Amino acid sequence: MQPSHLQPFAILNFGLERRIKQARFRQQASMEDLDLRAPRGLDKTLITSLCECTWIRRHMNVIITGPTGVGKSYLATALAPKACLVGHNVLYQRLSRLLDELRIARADGTRGKYLVKLSKISVLVLDDWGLAKLTPETQRDLLEVLDDRHGNDSTIVTSQLPIDEWHEAMPDPTLADAILDRLIHNAYRIELRGESMRKRNAILHETGQ
Repeated sequence: MQPSHLQPFAILNFGLERRIKQARFRQQASMEDLDLRAPRGLDKTLITSLCECTWIRRHMNVIITGPTGVGKSYLATALAPKACLVGHNVLYQRLSRLLDELRIARADGTRGKYLVKLSKISVLVLDDWGLAKLTPETQRDLLEVLDDRHGNDSTIVTSQLPIDEWHEAMPDPTLADAILDRLIHNAYRIELRGESMRKRNAILHETGQ
């Protein structure tokens, strides 16, 4: 039997494991393993500040943009476990998958229940913003998700598209205005640049560095 003075630590560890499992991360990532040496536009001061998770308590968002392979998804997935560690629940979703699930929920009558579930997530990670072609219907779904979260929770978004191209990528300009208003004006922005980290790591592996 576990000593009573260790039980709170066991409960804490179980809670953290449960939150990380429920987050459904597609890869393992940690801020400690983040490569700050590569010239990718990472501000060490900002990264350190984000690790303290104050932005979550302030219901701020984080937007990470840059070309493919520079580590957007890795950075987003590394930030999220920090949130789990301090007690926040997290959900990782590719934006296209989220919109598919909302479409299915609408068809089977569970859309309202699903939206309530999303509204209870402290940190929602939306990966690959801009890859899925939006329609006015999916824009309305996205607006409803972000409207529920605005001022209450935090959202992390990754995208290959620069932020100034997001508006024109959405078919309904009125809905686009509303979506961006709820997402970008209270967000920290990280613009990554440089060569693909996948390509760089593959070269280092081949050369034994």
